[in-house]
Amino acid sequence: MRRRRMLQLLGAAGCLLLPRQATAAAPAFPPVQPRALVFPRDHGTHPEYRTEWWYATGWLETPGGPAGFQVTFFRSRTAHDPANPSRFAPHQLLFAHAALAWPGHGRLRHAQRASRGGDGDAATKFALDDTTVAVQGWSLRRDAATGRYAATIADSELDMALTLAPTQPLLLQGDRGFSRKGPRPDQASHYYSQPQLAVSGAIGFEGKSLPVHGRAWLDHEWSTAVLDEESVGWDWIGINLDDGGALMAFRIRGRDGISVRWASARLREADGRERSYGTEDVRFETLATWRSSRTGTNYPVRSRLTLGQGAAALRFDIVPLLEDQELDARLSTGAVYWEGAVSLRRDGQTVGRGYLELVGYHRPMKL
Repeated sequence: MRRRRMLQLLGAAGCLLLPRQATAAAPAFPPVQPRALVFPRDHGTHPEYRTEWWYATGWLETPGGPAGFQVTFFRSRTAHDPANPSRFAPHQLLFAHAALAWPGHGRLRHAQRASRGGDGDAATKFALDDTTVAVQGWSLRRDAATGRYAATIADSELDMALTLAPTQPLLLQGDRGFSRKGPRPDQASHYYSQPQLAVSGAIGFEGKSLPVHGRAWLDHEWSTAVLDEESVGWDWIGINLDDGGALMAFRIRGRDGISVRWASARLREADGRERSYGTEDVRFETLATWRSSRTGTNYPVRSRLTLGQGAAALRFDIVPLLEDQELDARLSTGAVYWEGAVSLRRDGQTVGRGYLELVGYHRPMKL
């Protein structure tokens, strides 16, 4: 059944490569422009934009030791004629990923789903007024009364039933949620985070179900143009600091793999004060790489992050929970990348835990 659904989706997506009829009209993708985010509306879906995602990542305490988890939902608006009324027209594509990194079990568990929005599948949907997104029965929903998220994943590889409860205000990235991603004004996204989410629930695999608790980070981001032709991918971290603070940082890498097209960071300190850092003040330095035996890709899984200049600069080491946290998502989003649980260390001491994403090392990323 899953293979048939995937072939249906790939067939629909492949239709986008065929010559269009003369009467077909390409959709107009609006650019992201600065504006105030409005909630709860902006917790919901923004289907007019090309790309959107909800990323929930975090660390779990389990009876068998610490583990990292990821639950991600993607929405992609296609270039299909928006006037086509057919229920088979793939105007929106929806994807979902789930992963569990558990050193005690020796490997990364990963599952994925893909579907067309509007294809008549009642288990695949998204809402406009608040976070409700589902792909073939997997779901992420936000309760408007409590602000809590419920993530439900059911797969032969792993199950998750998690509640993520907010403990502090939203962290608006960039300029009040308008996050630049490159030198051109249109290279931007609307982007906010929910750090320090309190997690409870259960995870299951191989017929077992284990209670878990921990801390998570949720990103919601939507855009039309992020990477330009001179960019190949990005490095990104979202870290819940042990003192109650939060740190997000990213860099957009150029085609040579070394130059930085854009970089940004946002730090929330334990007392709630926030600081922003621009391209000149965000630096990633590779300390060690890991080579995938499956794809031959080298990833800088251990690095040093420096924020600021001179004696006042903050320096952190990023250390993976597992080296092998490569995700092969070519059956859904079409990409191979590294997304994994990491700890943040300063002066040899662990000061935070979160996730690192390394995109564009296998192939240049095309959104």
